[in-house]
Amino acid sequence: MQILAQILFGIILIAGIGFFARNVRRMIRNIKLGKKVDRTDQKGERFKTMALLALGQSKMVRRPISGFLHIIVYLGFIIINIEVLEIIIDGLFGTHRIFAPYLGGAYDVLIATFEVLAFLVLVGVIIFWTRRNISRIKRFWAREMTSWPKNDANNILYFEMVLMALFLIMNGADLQLQLNGADHYAQAGTFPISQFLLPIFDGLSTSTLIIIERTAWWLHIVGILIFLNYLYYSKHLHILLAFPNTYFAKLTPKGEFNNLEAVTNEVKLMMDPDADPFAAPAEGAEDDVPEKFGASDVSDLNWVQLLNSYTCTECGRCTSECPANQTGKKLSPRKIMMDTRDRLEEVGENINKNGTFEDDGKQLLDDYILREELWACTTCNACVEACPIGIDPLSIIMDMRRYLVMEQSAAPNELNNAMTNIENNGAPWPYNQMDRLNWTNES
Repeated sequence: MQILAQILFGIILIAGIGFFARNVRRMIRNIKLGKKVDRTDQKGERFKTMALLALGQSKMVRRPISGFLHIIVYLGFIIINIEVLEIIIDGLFGTHRIFAPYLGGAYDVLIATFEVLAFLVLVGVIIFWTRRNISRIKRFWAREMTSWPKNDANNILYFEMVLMALFLIMNGADLQLQLNGADHYAQAGTFPISQFLLPIFDGLSTSTLIIIERTAWWLHIVGILIFLNYLYYSKHLHILLAFPNTYFAKLTPKGEFNNLEAVTNEVKLMMDPDADPFAAPAEGAEDDVPEKFGASDVSDLNWVQLLNSYTCTECGRCTSECPANQTGKKLSPRKIMMDTRDRLEEVGENINKNGTFEDDGKQLLDDYILREELWACTTCNACVEACPIGIDPLSIIMDMRRYLVMEQSAAPNELNNAMTNIENNGAPWPYNQMDRLNWTNES
């Protein structure tokens, strides 16, 4: 019977990790659909940014209550899962608490720490659930938070509640079995939280306690594998991607926009009085001409922007800080990231089905992100500054605007008028250059 349990455990473990690895490979493939961009400079500064934002969560604590709770839940959940290593070894080899004899008193400290953290995580998750569903904080109930994003957030909270409860029930039943002197349950560990469950287990037979302990053990490890694979479909993918996302974040000043090299070279050529406009292009110069100015679909974005879309936590801090959104306009930076990920996933499924991408008649622009949303942006960078993990919705907005202006000449009339005035008058206002300083003569 024990051998069958070990074989079953091995099959479940391989299947869970294998399915997760398949999804990770697909995600990496999807991210690589983006255009190349070099983010290998300033390695020291990048590691510093990653340490501050992803590990230190320096931006999370700007909102102290949610930030403090998030640190407890995040670190607690990660540290508790260190015990998964022991569970995997026990499951594969049929042992029980295999680390206990080797760690001695340190094992008691570890288990006690795990239990305290599990309780704190459970409390934190319950508070998060209350804030989301009872207090109904506004940013969690915006128009883009439809059925799936809303349910996804709650599903994660339920997952964590159940996993922490199973962990404590498993330990409580284990402690009772140890006190009863049951075979295979040697004295190991200190249980400061689950000891309070002993009145529930007192009086139960050894066989019943073993069933409870083994059921909680199996559900806990299988639940962790299910949770691991659920991450790919969830906003909680940031648990894994926050570190690379913050490392590859843009380090240049937030108000600095990138220039297209091909356009810059064209302007320099126009401004050069010695240039021959009819001269043949230099060898390889045609390679500098982009296929498209700006972006209308996910394949036009760079790979860091696509990584951003997968990393988005949908916390809504960006949208809550957006002045355009605050004044009732349709723009929501969070929706920009969610739409980008949804479109990228759609493209990925197209590739999964057909081997290569086959035109589906859709694109990110218009089918997902409306022009009204793009032009509502004030480019103030509030969304970029607010994001706890270095996501840059503004870069996507600006690339899509660039496409509208340079490829479709589809800027709003007000912007077209301003650009015409700049071209003709050297200023965005409809005044002759000779009249530009007339205002100084007014009393």
